[in-house]
Amino acid sequence: MHNYPDNSQYDNVKNVVVIGGGPAGLMAAETLALAGVQVDLYDAMPSVGRKFLMAGKGGMNLTHSENFVSFMTRYGQRETSLKEMIAKFDAVALRDWATELGVPTYVGSSGRVFPVDMKAAPLLRNWLHRLRTQGVRFHMRHRWLGWADAGMLTFMTPDGEVAVPAKAVILALGGGSWARLGSDGAWVDIVRQRGLPVAELQAANCGFDVGWTDFFKSRFAGQPLLTVAARAQSSGLPMRQGQFVLTEDGVEGSLIYALSASLREQINAKGRAILELDLLPDTPLEKVIVEVQHPRGSRSLSSHLKTRLGLDALKTALLHECLKKSDFEQPDLLARAIKCLPLVLRAARPIDEAISSAGGVCFEGLDANLMAVKCPGVFFAGEMLDWEAPTGGYLLTACFASGKAAAQGMLNWLKNFEQC
Repeated sequence: MHNYPDNSQYDNVKNVVVIGGGPAGLMAAETLALAGVQVDLYDAMPSVGRKFLMAGKGGMNLTHSENFVSFMTRYGQRETSLKEMIAKFDAVALRDWATELGVPTYVGSSGRVFPVDMKAAPLLRNWLHRLRTQGVRFHMRHRWLGWADAGMLTFMTPDGEVAVPAKAVILALGGGSWARLGSDGAWVDIVRQRGLPVAELQAANCGFDVGWTDFFKSRFAGQPLLTVAARAQSSGLPMRQGQFVLTEDGVEGSLIYALSASLREQINAKGRAILELDLLPDTPLEKVIVEVQHPRGSRSLSSHLKTRLGLDALKTALLHECLKKSDFEQPDLLARAIKCLPLVLRAARPIDEAISSAGGVCFEGLDANLMAVKCPGVFFAGEMLDWEAPTGGYLLTACFASGKAAAQGMLNWLKNFEQC
């Protein structure tokens, strides 16, 4: 394994390399360029920021406005690993940065932060113009293959394989979701071959398979389930209110994505997960019990639930999908099911369908500068690192912040490198 042991080998190499043209890689390039370092950025795709643009199609959610303490809890077990770098480039700093690029932002009713025009393209366009004026050189259609025997970085290009020298490299190739946009996880084996610990890539912010009956699927697939609350069974967390969509195969949408980490881990451990649904989150259990027990006369049960509780056809059908026929003959049990309906999830959807991925290069194999302990001069940023977060601006914030942190770490290392 080549670990750059001989500094003199790179005395005539003036540039550093960033591989990956997503938010983390671009932020790393900008941070380095502002420090006066010549940066060459390589990406396998014909253009940079493809996943960034796709994520912005429904409105570019840059970050979230909630207080820092709450903000950091969204990163779960990796809160401690990410805390310092996000503190140095938090939501306020990110909004200031966007404003400097000529893209003012605003806080939506949900607390999420968006560009005023809701679009990703103007921000990316302005950013790339600034990067070019800062001297960043872009090399497209360069797929990273790893390292040559001499420690050179190797790439496959339309003209064949090339080897590139660099004093240091930041790897920001993304995770394993949306492979068509460049994040295919092909780097995992390359990095493992260098002796670095890499946690298996898994789907995050993803949908789940249920296995609906043909009748339910034909009637309700594609419909949104509105005004509900949910949690993963045995998670110890309170119900979280929101909405999601019933798909041909199961469930997906913002509420499901927010719970996907705990649901996925339940499936990994037990082979299935239980999603507990409150179909009437604004109605207390006591009232639901009273209304379900109210005499319904000649009305059907569906009509009775609609009249007394406002339970629509979709929610009633979901009850029939999840409960036994005999359960509907027990008003108390039915009322409790309306407030806590167990929906069995069989599997997470494939990683390539997921918004993001969990897993990646373990922080335990990196130093405080995000440099691989076993590979001096090799830094990591963005979704290549082993962390995950729900949608809502948390993903992008950590990508930006880790890109800046890796670049600053590289600058620290280069300073020591030059002094050797």
